[in-house]
Amino acid sequence: MPTNIVVVGMGYVGIPMATLLADVDDFYVTGIQRRSQRSSWKIDWLNRGLNPFEGEEPGLDELVARVVKNGKFKVTDKYSDVKNADYILIDVQTPVDDQKTPRYESLKEVSQQISKHMKKGVTVILESTVAPGTTDNVVQTILEEGSGLKRGRDFYLVFSFERLMPGKLLEYIINFPRVIGGGCKEANDKAMYLYGKVVKKELQITDTLTAELTKCIENAYRDVNIAFANEMALLTEDFNRNIFEIIELINHRHDRMMHYPGSGVGGHCLTKDPWLLLYGFNKYTERTNESKIKIIPDSRSLNDYMPYHMVELMESIFRESHRLVDNIKITLLGVSYKANTDDTRNTPTENIIRALKSRYHSHNIIYIAHDPHVKSRDYNLTELTKDFDKAVTDADVLLFTTNHREYYNIDLVDLKKKVRTPIIIDGRNIFDKKLVEEIGFIYRKVGEGSKKPY
Repeated sequence: MPTNIVVVGMGYVGIPMATLLADVDDFYVTGIQRRSQRSSWKIDWLNRGLNPFEGEEPGLDELVARVVKNGKFKVTDKYSDVKNADYILIDVQTPVDDQKTPRYESLKEVSQQISKHMKKGVTVILESTVAPGTTDNVVQTILEEGSGLKRGRDFYLVFSFERLMPGKLLEYIINFPRVIGGGCKEANDKAMYLYGKVVKKELQITDTLTAELTKCIENAYRDVNIAFANEMALLTEDFNRNIFEIIELINHRHDRMMHYPGSGVGGHCLTKDPWLLLYGFNKYTERTNESKIKIIPDSRSLNDYMPYHMVELMESIFRESHRLVDNIKITLLGVSYKANTDDTRNTPTENIIRALKSRYHSHNIIYIAHDPHVKSRDYNLTELTKDFDKAVTDADVLLFTTNHREYYNIDLVDLKKKVRTPIIIDGRNIFDKKLVEEIGFIYRKVGEGSKKPY
Protein backbone atom coordinates (compact mmCIF):
# COMPACT_ATOMS: atom_id res chain seq x y z
CA MET A 1 0.00 0.00 0.00
CA PRO A 2 1.49 3.38 -0.98
CA THR A 3 2.55 5.92 1.64
CA ASN A 4 1.54 9.50 0.91
CA ILE A 5 3.87 12.20 2.18
CA VAL A 6 3.52 15.98 2.11
CA VAL A 7 6.57 18.20 2.60
CA VAL A 8 5.76 21.86 3.27
CA GLY A 9 8.52 24.25 2.25
CA MET A 10 10.68 23.75 -0.82
CA GLY A 11 13.99 25.14 0.34
CA TYR A 12 17.39 23.80 1.31
CA VAL A 13 15.75 21.33 3.72
CA GLY A 14 12.47 20.46 2.03
CA ILE A 15 13.73 19.70 -1.48
CA PRO A 16 16.45 17.15 -0.62
CA MET A 17 14.27 15.45 2.01
CA ALA A 18 11.23 15.30 -0.27
CA THR A 19 13.15 13.89 -3.22
CA LEU A 20 15.01 11.30 -1.13
CA LEU A 21 11.68 10.06 0.25
CA ALA A 22 10.13 10.08 -3.23
CA ASP A 23 12.91 7.77 -4.39
CA VAL A 24 11.69 5.07 -1.96
CA ASP A 25 9.41 2.32 -3.32
CA ASP A 26 5.73 3.00 -2.57
CA PHE A 27 6.44 6.52 -1.24
CA TYR A 28 4.66 9.34 -3.09
CA VAL A 29 5.58 12.88 -2.17
CA THR A 30 3.89 16.22 -2.71
CA GLY A 31 5.83 19.37 -2.01
CA ILE A 32 3.95 22.49 -1.01
CA GLN A 33 5.50 25.87 -1.77
CA ARG A 34 3.81 29.21 -1.26
CA ARG A 35 3.65 31.28 -4.41
CA SER A 36 5.32 34.66 -4.09
CA GLN A 37 7.14 37.04 -6.37
CA ARG A 38 10.41 35.51 -5.25
CA SER A 39 9.55 31.80 -5.19
CA SER A 40 6.79 31.11 -7.74
CA TRP A 41 9.33 30.05 -10.33
CA LYS A 42 10.52 27.25 -8.05
CA ILE A 43 7.23 25.31 -8.33
CA ASP A 44 7.38 25.16 -12.12
CA TRP A 45 11.10 24.47 -12.06
CA LEU A 46 10.75 21.46 -9.76
CA ASN A 47 7.75 20.07 -11.65
CA ARG A 48 9.94 20.04 -14.75
CA GLY A 49 12.45 17.89 -12.87
CA LEU A 50 15.03 20.63 -12.41
CA ASN A 51 17.10 21.36 -9.33
CA PRO A 52 16.69 25.07 -8.46
CA PHE A 53 19.99 25.41 -6.58
CA GLU A 54 22.90 27.00 -8.44
CA GLY A 55 25.71 25.78 -6.20
CA GLU A 56 27.38 22.39 -6.20
CA GLU A 57 24.97 19.76 -4.77
CA PRO A 58 26.25 16.28 -5.65
CA GLY A 59 23.51 13.92 -6.80
CA LEU A 60 20.61 16.33 -6.45
CA ASP A 61 20.18 17.14 -10.16
CA GLU A 62 19.80 13.46 -11.01
CA LEU A 63 17.56 12.73 -8.03
CA VAL A 64 15.07 15.52 -8.76
CA ALA A 65 14.89 14.54 -12.42
CA ARG A 66 14.36 10.85 -11.59
CA VAL A 67 11.57 11.19 -9.04
CA VAL A 68 9.65 13.64 -11.20
CA LYS A 69 10.02 11.43 -14.28
CA ASN A 70 8.82 8.42 -12.28
CA GLY A 71 5.73 10.26 -11.09
CA LYS A 72 6.82 10.08 -7.44
CA PHE A 73 7.20 13.79 -6.73
CA LYS A 74 5.23 16.90 -7.57
CA VAL A 75 4.98 20.44 -6.19
CA THR A 76 1.93 22.64 -5.68
CA ASP A 77 0.82 25.72 -3.76
CA LYS A 78 -2.41 24.05 -2.61
CA TYR A 79 -2.94 22.21 0.69
CA SER A 80 -5.56 19.81 -0.69
CA ASP A 81 -3.12 16.89 -0.70
CA VAL A 82 -2.77 17.15 3.07
CA LYS A 83 -6.07 15.30 3.55
CA ASN A 84 -4.56 12.12 2.11
CA ALA A 85 -1.16 12.40 3.78
CA ASP A 86 0.16 9.70 6.07
CA TYR A 87 3.12 11.93 6.94
CA ILE A 88 3.47 15.73 6.86
CA LEU A 89 6.92 17.30 7.16
CA ILE A 90 7.20 21.00 8.01
CA ASP A 91 10.33 22.62 6.56
CA VAL A 92 9.75 26.37 6.70
CA GLN A 93 12.11 29.14 7.73
CA THR A 94 12.07 30.26 11.37
CA PRO A 95 14.16 33.43 11.48
CA VAL A 96 14.58 35.90 14.32
CA ASP A 97 13.89 39.63 14.12
CA ASP A 98 16.11 42.54 15.14
CA GLN A 99 15.08 42.01 18.77
CA LYS A 100 16.26 38.36 18.53
CA THR A 101 12.67 37.13 18.83
CA PRO A 102 11.50 34.20 16.65
CA ARG A 103 9.37 35.10 13.65
CA TYR A 104 6.97 32.21 13.46
CA GLU A 105 4.56 33.68 10.91
CA SER A 106 5.28 30.94 8.35
CA LEU A 107 5.31 28.17 10.95
CA LYS A 108 1.98 29.28 12.40
CA GLU A 109 0.37 29.77 9.00
CA VAL A 110 1.49 26.34 7.79
CA SER A 111 0.32 24.70 11.04
CA GLN A 112 -3.09 26.35 10.66
CA GLN A 113 -3.39 25.22 7.04
CA ILE A 114 -2.42 21.66 7.96
CA SER A 115 -4.92 21.59 10.83
CA LYS A 116 -7.79 22.28 8.42
CA HIS A 117 -7.05 19.21 6.28
CA MET A 118 -5.20 16.60 8.37
CA LYS A 119 -6.76 13.19 8.82
CA LYS A 120 -6.82 10.91 11.82
CA GLY A 121 -3.66 8.85 12.24
CA VAL A 122 -1.38 11.29 10.39
CA THR A 123 2.15 11.88 11.64
CA VAL A 124 3.32 15.50 11.56
CA ILE A 125 7.08 16.02 11.78
CA LEU A 126 8.57 19.44 12.45
CA GLU A 127 12.06 19.61 10.92
CA SER A 128 12.49 23.39 11.13
CA THR A 129 14.64 24.55 14.02
CA VAL A 130 12.58 26.20 16.75
CA ALA A 131 13.09 27.55 20.25
CA PRO A 132 12.90 24.80 22.88
CA GLY A 133 9.26 24.43 23.90
CA THR A 134 7.79 25.49 20.54
CA THR A 135 6.61 22.08 19.30
CA ASP A 136 4.49 21.47 22.40
CA ASN A 137 3.35 25.02 23.10
CA VAL A 138 2.85 26.45 19.61
CA VAL A 139 2.57 23.78 16.91
CA GLN A 140 0.63 21.23 18.97
CA THR A 141 -1.83 23.89 20.14
CA ILE A 142 -2.53 25.10 16.61
CA LEU A 143 -2.95 21.59 15.21
CA GLU A 144 -5.29 20.47 18.00
CA GLU A 145 -7.43 23.61 17.96
CA GLY A 146 -7.73 23.71 14.18
CA SER A 147 -8.44 20.01 13.66
CA GLY A 148 -10.32 19.03 16.77
CA LEU A 149 -7.95 16.07 17.04
CA LYS A 150 -5.79 15.12 20.02
CA ARG A 151 -2.03 14.56 19.86
CA GLY A 152 -1.04 11.00 20.78
CA ARG A 153 -4.57 9.73 20.25
CA ASP A 154 -5.77 11.02 16.89
CA PHE A 155 -2.51 12.19 15.34
CA TYR A 156 1.22 12.11 16.11
CA LEU A 157 3.62 15.04 16.38
CA VAL A 158 7.40 14.72 16.26
CA PHE A 159 10.31 17.15 16.33
CA SER A 160 13.20 15.78 14.25
CA PHE A 161 15.62 18.47 13.17
CA GLU A 162 17.66 18.75 10.02
CA ARG A 163 21.46 18.86 10.08
CA LEU A 164 22.04 20.17 6.59
CA MET A 165 24.73 22.27 4.98
CA PRO A 166 24.58 23.72 1.47
CA GLY A 167 26.89 21.75 -0.79
CA LYS A 168 26.22 18.51 1.11
CA LEU A 169 22.45 18.37 1.33
CA LEU A 170 21.93 14.73 0.38
CA GLU A 171 25.06 13.49 2.14
CA TYR A 172 24.09 15.01 5.48
CA ILE A 173 20.56 13.58 5.42
CA ILE A 174 21.76 10.10 4.51
CA ASN A 175 24.96 9.86 6.54
CA PHE A 176 24.25 11.78 9.74
CA PRO A 177 22.50 10.30 12.80
CA ARG A 178 18.89 11.40 13.18
CA VAL A 179 17.40 12.60 16.46
CA ILE A 180 13.70 11.83 16.81
CA GLY A 181 11.68 13.54 19.52
CA GLY A 182 8.12 12.27 19.57
CA GLY A 183 5.53 12.63 22.28
CA CYS A 184 4.90 8.89 22.59
CA LYS A 185 6.17 5.50 21.45
CA GLU A 186 3.76 5.37 18.50
CA ALA A 187 5.00 8.73 17.20
CA ASN A 188 8.64 7.66 17.51
CA ASP A 189 7.95 4.34 15.78
CA LYS A 190 6.26 6.07 12.84
CA ALA A 191 9.11 8.56 12.48
CA MET A 192 11.67 5.76 12.68
CA TYR A 193 9.90 3.91 9.88
CA LEU A 194 9.99 6.98 7.64
CA TYR A 195 13.57 8.06 8.29
CA GLY A 196 14.78 4.48 8.30
CA LYS A 197 14.10 4.40 4.57
CA VAL A 198 16.66 7.14 3.79
CA VAL A 199 18.99 7.56 6.79
CA LYS A 200 21.86 5.09 7.01
CA LYS A 201 23.10 6.15 10.43
CA GLU A 202 21.60 5.64 13.88
CA LEU A 203 18.08 6.87 14.68
CA GLN A 204 18.23 8.28 18.20
CA ILE A 205 15.03 8.48 20.24
CA THR A 206 14.34 11.09 22.90
CA ASP A 207 11.53 13.38 24.07
CA THR A 208 10.43 16.45 22.11
CA LEU A 209 11.99 19.11 24.34
CA THR A 210 15.34 17.31 24.50
CA ALA A 211 15.39 17.09 20.71
CA GLU A 212 14.70 20.83 20.41
CA LEU A 213 17.44 21.60 22.91
CA THR A 214 19.86 19.29 21.08
CA LYS A 215 19.48 21.19 17.83
CA CYS A 216 19.86 24.65 19.33
CA ILE A 217 22.76 23.70 21.61
CA GLU A 218 24.53 21.89 18.77
CA ASN A 219 24.59 25.03 16.65
CA ALA A 220 25.32 27.32 19.59
CA TYR A 221 28.34 25.13 20.33
CA ARG A 222 29.69 25.67 16.82
CA ASP A 223 28.96 29.40 16.92
CA VAL A 224 30.80 29.78 20.24
CA ASN A 225 33.82 27.89 18.87
CA ILE A 226 33.93 30.10 15.78
CA ALA A 227 33.74 33.15 18.04
CA PHE A 228 36.76 31.89 19.96
CA ALA A 229 38.66 31.50 16.69
CA ASN A 230 37.66 35.02 15.64
CA GLU A 231 38.77 36.46 18.97
CA MET A 232 42.11 34.69 18.70
CA ALA A 233 42.45 36.05 15.15
CA LEU A 234 42.05 39.60 16.44
CA LEU A 235 44.51 38.92 19.23
CA THR A 236 47.04 37.40 16.84
CA GLU A 237 46.82 40.38 14.49
CA ASP A 238 48.03 42.60 17.33
CA PHE A 239 50.86 40.16 18.02
CA ASN A 240 51.72 40.48 14.32
CA ARG A 241 51.51 36.74 13.74
CA ASN A 242 49.35 34.40 11.65
CA ILE A 243 46.44 32.65 13.42
CA PHE A 244 46.16 30.06 10.64
CA GLU A 245 49.72 28.87 11.24
CA ILE A 246 48.91 28.67 14.95
CA ILE A 247 45.71 26.69 14.33
CA GLU A 248 47.64 24.24 12.18
CA LEU A 249 50.13 23.74 14.99
CA ILE A 250 47.32 23.24 17.51
CA ASN A 251 45.32 20.87 15.34
CA HIS A 252 48.35 18.71 14.73
CA ARG A 253 47.38 17.15 18.05
CA HIS A 254 44.91 14.37 17.29
CA ASP A 255 42.60 15.48 20.10
CA ARG A 256 42.29 19.15 19.07
CA MET A 257 40.18 20.65 16.32
CA MET A 258 40.16 24.43 16.55
CA HIS A 259 37.80 26.24 14.18
CA TYR A 260 38.88 28.86 11.65
CA PRO A 261 38.18 32.60 11.80
CA GLY A 262 36.85 34.64 8.92
CA SER A 263 34.89 37.61 7.62
CA GLY A 264 31.74 36.58 9.48
CA VAL A 265 29.24 33.83 10.23
CA GLY A 266 26.32 33.44 7.83
CA GLY A 267 23.60 31.01 6.88
CA HIS A 268 20.18 30.34 8.28
CA CYS A 269 21.26 28.35 11.35
CA LEU A 270 24.22 29.68 13.30
CA THR A 271 23.07 33.28 13.11
CA LYS A 272 19.72 32.59 14.76
CA ASP A 273 19.69 29.21 16.57
CA PRO A 274 21.60 30.54 19.61
CA TRP A 275 18.94 33.25 19.91
CA LEU A 276 16.19 30.62 19.64
CA LEU A 277 17.84 28.75 22.49
CA LEU A 278 17.87 31.86 24.68
CA TYR A 279 14.29 32.73 23.70
CA GLY A 280 13.07 29.31 24.81
CA PHE A 281 15.09 29.67 28.01
CA ASN A 282 13.50 33.04 28.76
CA LYS A 283 9.95 32.00 27.85
CA TYR A 284 9.58 28.46 29.16
CA THR A 285 11.88 28.24 32.22
CA GLU A 286 12.13 29.97 35.61
CA ARG A 287 15.54 31.39 34.62
CA THR A 288 17.19 30.71 37.93
CA ASN A 289 20.60 30.75 36.19
CA GLU A 290 19.93 33.77 33.97
CA SER A 291 22.83 35.85 35.32
CA LYS A 292 25.32 33.16 34.29
CA ILE A 293 24.26 32.95 30.64
CA LYS A 294 26.86 35.11 28.90
CA ILE A 295 28.92 33.06 26.44
CA ILE A 296 26.18 32.70 23.83
CA PRO A 297 25.26 36.39 23.44
CA ASP A 298 28.90 37.47 23.63
CA SER A 299 29.84 34.97 20.91
CA ARG A 300 27.02 36.15 18.69
CA SER A 301 28.16 39.74 19.14
CA LEU A 302 31.76 38.90 18.24
CA ASN A 303 30.80 36.91 15.14
CA ASP A 304 28.51 39.71 14.00
CA TYR A 305 31.41 42.13 14.40
CA MET A 306 33.73 40.37 11.94
CA PRO A 307 32.25 41.89 8.73
CA TYR A 308 32.88 45.31 10.26
CA HIS A 309 36.46 44.26 10.96
CA MET A 310 36.88 43.69 7.22
CA VAL A 311 36.00 47.36 6.73
CA GLU A 312 38.44 48.33 9.48
CA LEU A 313 41.23 46.46 7.70
CA MET A 314 40.43 48.37 4.53
CA GLU A 315 40.40 51.66 6.41
CA SER A 316 43.77 50.93 7.98
CA ILE A 317 45.32 50.71 4.52
CA PHE A 318 43.80 54.01 3.45
CA ARG A 319 45.01 55.69 6.64
CA GLU A 320 48.55 54.40 6.20
CA SER A 321 48.51 55.51 2.57
CA HIS A 322 47.16 58.95 3.54
CA ARG A 323 44.28 58.50 1.14
CA LEU A 324 40.63 59.38 1.40
CA VAL A 325 37.95 56.72 0.91
CA ASP A 326 36.50 58.68 -1.98
CA ASN A 327 35.95 58.23 -5.71
CA ILE A 328 36.89 54.57 -5.61
CA LYS A 329 35.56 51.23 -6.85
CA ILE A 330 35.08 48.52 -4.22
CA THR A 331 34.74 44.94 -5.43
CA LEU A 332 33.30 42.22 -3.21
CA LEU A 333 34.39 38.72 -4.17
CA GLY A 334 31.73 36.28 -2.97
CA VAL A 335 28.11 36.92 -2.08
CA SER A 336 27.00 33.53 -0.73
CA TYR A 337 27.80 32.84 2.89
CA LYS A 338 29.43 29.48 2.09
CA ALA A 339 31.94 28.46 -0.56
CA ASN A 340 30.69 26.90 -3.80
CA THR A 341 26.98 27.40 -2.98
CA ASP A 342 24.31 29.93 -3.92
CA ASP A 343 23.00 30.38 -0.37
CA THR A 344 22.94 34.10 0.50
CA ARG A 345 21.00 33.84 3.76
CA ASN A 346 22.56 36.15 6.36
CA THR A 347 25.70 36.41 4.29
CA PRO A 348 28.50 38.43 5.94
CA THR A 349 28.83 40.33 2.66
CA GLU A 350 25.53 42.05 3.47
CA ASN A 351 26.91 43.54 6.69
CA ILE A 352 30.14 44.55 4.99
CA ILE A 353 28.15 46.53 2.45
CA ARG A 354 25.94 48.04 5.13
CA ALA A 355 28.99 49.13 7.11
CA LEU A 356 30.59 50.69 4.04
CA LYS A 357 27.47 52.52 2.91
CA SER A 358 26.69 53.82 6.39
CA ARG A 359 30.20 55.23 6.77
CA TYR A 360 30.69 56.45 3.22
CA HIS A 361 27.22 57.26 1.94
CA SER A 362 28.28 60.41 0.10
CA HIS A 363 31.74 59.54 -1.13
CA ASN A 364 31.05 58.64 -4.77
CA ILE A 365 31.93 54.97 -4.33
CA ILE A 366 31.18 52.36 -6.98
CA TYR A 367 30.21 48.96 -5.54
CA ILE A 368 30.18 45.74 -7.51
CA ALA A 369 30.00 42.13 -6.36
CA HIS A 370 31.13 38.96 -8.08
CA ASP A 371 29.85 35.44 -7.42
CA PRO A 372 30.00 32.42 -9.74
CA HIS A 373 26.88 30.83 -8.23
CA VAL A 374 24.46 33.48 -6.97
CA LYS A 375 21.74 34.92 -9.20
CA SER A 376 20.52 38.50 -9.00
CA ARG A 377 17.10 37.39 -7.70
CA ASP A 378 18.84 36.39 -4.46
CA TYR A 379 20.96 39.51 -4.09
CA ASN A 380 20.13 43.18 -4.63
CA LEU A 381 22.55 45.15 -2.43
CA THR A 382 24.92 46.14 -5.22
CA GLU A 383 25.47 45.36 -8.85
CA LEU A 384 26.19 41.63 -9.21
CA THR A 385 28.09 39.92 -12.00
CA LYS A 386 29.46 36.50 -12.86
CA ASP A 387 32.10 38.20 -15.04
CA PHE A 388 35.25 38.27 -12.94
CA ASP A 389 37.12 40.66 -15.25
CA LYS A 390 34.26 43.14 -15.15
CA ALA A 391 34.22 43.02 -11.37
CA VAL A 392 37.94 43.59 -10.82
CA THR A 393 38.85 45.94 -13.68
CA ASP A 394 39.79 49.38 -12.31
CA ALA A 395 38.99 48.28 -8.76
CA ASP A 396 40.65 50.07 -5.85
CA VAL A 397 39.84 47.49 -3.18
CA LEU A 398 39.20 43.76 -3.53
CA LEU A 399 37.31 42.34 -0.53
CA PHE A 400 37.40 38.53 -0.58
CA THR A 401 34.45 37.50 1.58
CA THR A 402 33.74 33.94 0.36
CA ASN A 403 36.32 31.29 -0.42
CA HIS A 404 34.84 30.00 -3.66
CA ARG A 405 37.01 27.45 -5.41
CA GLU A 406 37.57 29.80 -8.35
CA TYR A 407 39.36 32.36 -6.21
CA TYR A 408 42.21 30.02 -5.33
CA ASN A 409 43.21 29.83 -9.00
CA ILE A 410 43.41 33.54 -9.74
CA ASP A 411 46.41 34.68 -11.79
CA LEU A 412 47.60 37.36 -9.37
CA VAL A 413 50.06 38.91 -11.83
CA ASP A 414 47.27 39.37 -14.36
CA LEU A 415 44.92 40.58 -11.63
CA LYS A 416 47.33 43.34 -10.63
CA LYS A 417 47.32 44.60 -14.22
CA LYS A 418 43.52 44.87 -14.19
CA VAL A 419 42.98 46.73 -10.92
CA ARG A 420 43.56 50.45 -10.48
CA THR A 421 44.85 50.18 -6.90
CA PRO A 422 46.36 46.85 -5.78
CA ILE A 423 44.63 46.34 -2.41
CA ILE A 424 43.37 42.95 -1.19
CA ILE A 425 41.41 42.37 2.02
CA ASP A 426 41.31 38.62 2.58
CA GLY A 427 38.53 37.42 4.86
CA ARG A 428 38.93 33.69 4.17
CA ASN A 429 42.66 32.88 4.18
CA ILE A 430 42.70 32.45 0.42
CA PHE A 431 46.11 33.95 -0.30
CA ASP A 432 49.66 33.74 1.01
CA LYS A 433 50.75 37.13 2.35
CA LYS A 434 54.34 36.86 1.18
CA LEU A 435 53.32 35.91 -2.36
CA VAL A 436 50.73 38.64 -2.93
CA GLU A 437 53.01 41.31 -1.48
CA GLU A 438 55.89 40.21 -3.70
CA ILE A 439 53.58 40.69 -6.70
CA GLY A 440 52.86 44.21 -5.48
CA PHE A 441 49.56 44.09 -3.63
CA ILE A 442 48.89 45.85 -0.36
CA TYR A 443 47.42 43.03 1.68
CA ARG A 444 45.46 42.56 4.87
CA LYS A 445 44.04 39.29 6.17
CA VAL A 446 41.74 38.48 9.06
CA GLY A 447 43.99 36.83 11.62
CA GLU A 448 47.40 37.94 10.33
CA GLY A 449 49.46 40.97 11.30
CA SER A 450 50.27 43.54 8.63
CA LYS A 451 54.01 43.90 9.35
CA LYS A 452 56.78 41.54 8.42
CA PRO A 453 57.09 39.11 11.35
CA TYR A 454 60.88 38.82 11.41
